[in-house]
Amino acid sequence: MRDSAGLAPQDVQKRLLRQHRLAPVLLVAVLLAAAGVYVVPRGFEAGHLFSIEDDPEAIAERALAASFNSDLANREIESALAAKDSDLAKSFVDLAADRQVTLAPGLADKVNVAVAEDASAGHAAQSFAYGLVTGEPSDMPGLAGTALGDLFVFGDIRDAVREGARLASGQEADELILGLACVGLAITAGTYATGGLAAPARVGLTVAKVARKTGRLSAGLAARVSRMLRGVVDGPALRRAAASFSITEPQLAVRAARDAVKLERADGLVDMARNVGRVQAKAGTQAALDGLKIAESPAEVARVAKLAEKTGSRTRAILKTAGRGAIALSLAAFNLTTWIVSALFTLTMFIASLKSATERGARRYFRYRKRRRMEREADAAFPV
Repeated sequence: MRDSAGLAPQDVQKRLLRQHRLAPVLLVAVLLAAAGVYVVPRGFEAGHLFSIEDDPEAIAERALAASFNSDLANREIESALAAKDSDLAKSFVDLAADRQVTLAPGLADKVNVAVAEDASAGHAAQSFAYGLVTGEPSDMPGLAGTALGDLFVFGDIRDAVREGARLASGQEADELILGLACVGLAITAGTYATGGLAAPARVGLTVAKVARKTGRLSAGLAARVSRMLRGVVDGPALRRAAASFSITEPQLAVRAARDAVKLERADGLVDMARNVGRVQAKAGTQAALDGLKIAESPAEVARVAKLAEKTGSRTRAILKTAGRGAIALSLAAFNLTTWIVSALFTLTMFIASLKSATERGARRYFRYRKRRRMEREADAAFPV
């Protein structure tokens, strides 16, 4: 006898046995379970990272948990003291205290002495004067001098005249500093007009200029700021006016800057400058400069500002320890997505393999029960 497909009964039975074998499906399930042990935890971690993507404090906490300890804190504090950077040393002391990390005996006292020396009246006056004249501060008093010079337009005029003269004479000029100085001149008028409401943006522009001058403005952020300036500053008008810039006739520079700058297009630049000003207000000048060194976009500057508002004086130590890991995920978004998709795929296939194994096992069991019943019925009908 053969069925409609031309197969003998024994061939049909063999085909059914092949279709319902358990071993291949169980092997696949075991392999998927082994892969899941590796993939699924990383998928959950990637999902967690996505959930904290816009929380720089949580990102920084994750980075610090993996790297910050007593040895690192002691080493960084000693290094900062050797470099005469009491501000950074104090930041590490504050971070160690917050995280209950033990410091070497007497180290915190050494930091307090260094901070007191740097805060002395003589040092502060010298730093203030240096920042006012050069526009390149190294600490809070220096930034106060630089900001005062910019607030009274002296600093911005100095920078605009210097870079404008170079541009007019065909020399190499830093058009980013020139653009920031001109925007600063335009915003300064707004600061007076609004009773100081624009002061954070004014300070932020000053810090951005300082970062550019001292090489602490990241290449990515410098490129983004340059693009924003091209939309805010009328380049041809600025070049035509550059020849008229004069330190002895500041009104010419102010008028030329106001004519060249379109403040109604400067919202993005002003927002970034305001975020820099927030960092400076909450964590200090050096923290703002450190933030500009690692941030690659205005959005990342905003993250630094959010971090500074929550961590205050600890911000510099966090940025020094974690770098970009303090504000950005350590894995690319593409990698996070890959881990999540891989975890979901592995779990789905594992569940599917278990379902298939269960169905095949059930079929084999029911066939076995049916065969045993038929055998018992046959034995009853034809007793030996």
